[in-house]
Amino acid sequence: MSHHSKHLFCFGLGFSALVFARRMMALGWKVSGTIRPDSDKDQGKKERLESEGIVVHNFDRSVPLAEASTVLCDVTHILSSVPPGKEGDCVLQLHATEITACEKLEWVGYLSTTGVYGNRDGGVVFEDDPLSPSSPRSKQRAQAEKEWLALVDAHDIPVHIFRLAGIYGPGRNPLDSLKSGRVKQRIDKPGHIFSRIHVEDIANVLEASVNHPRAGRIYNVCDNAPEEPSKVTTYASQLLGIDPPPLVSFDDAEMSPMAKTFWLDNKRVDNSRIINELGVKLDYPDYQSGLKSLL
Repeated sequence: MSHHSKHLFCFGLGFSALVFARRMMALGWKVSGTIRPDSDKDQGKKERLESEGIVVHNFDRSVPLAEASTVLCDVTHILSSVPPGKEGDCVLQLHATEITACEKLEWVGYLSTTGVYGNRDGGVVFEDDPLSPSSPRSKQRAQAEKEWLALVDAHDIPVHIFRLAGIYGPGRNPLDSLKSGRVKQRIDKPGHIFSRIHVEDIANVLEASVNHPRAGRIYNVCDNAPEEPSKVTTYASQLLGIDPPPLVSFDDAEMSPMAKTFWLDNKRVDNSRIINELGVKLDYPDYQSGLKSLL
């Protein structure tokens, strides 16, 4: 099949999906996808993306994709980055029928999170480990994964699950947060580590999977250097030549309920499957190389 007959459709043209979409477009693929009709905070996103050559449709839980069968009929690759809500995964609820009717589908990717593993007290997690999500949001994720994977057996749809660690990249990283003054503190919780991944490396993994499809496969997507967040902030401050924000003990730190849920889990995410099976060579194997490149 020539590149010109490849058509990537992204449910949710967000931070990670767009980096991947632009990369495939540069390879000559046709790319289309969805944004939320209410993206007021991002006025002109539709026009901006369309000026790049991406065909943009409105979609969210209350606004199904118009003429979905027609829109999806020649799609060869689907990426969903739409998070589930309390009511479940709206992409599947609204459009499973049209997705399973796509006759040319070679690959489907679902962007999940490493939150599905829950807490491991600093232990290592592998893709085949049983899941024990600790927050309602992570429980919804685990359920959505299950529903996407069910399409493999029920409809022979080549679904792949990507469990992403903390995502950073241009415009979304500790350097920007420090410069804008959003980071008021470093939280001191010794031994509590997080994994992260540069957005370009997410695209590297997705592209490698597209080239080596393996229906039903799950991949952890993170770099080689899990670390305490305070140390990452300290390193970013050094790169910027500024004093790091004050260290505050975890118990005294002021945090939103959302931020607190991230601290329920302490685990090391193993990435050997993307390296060994997909042959991915990470552009940014650790946060040091990633932040330096963003400076």
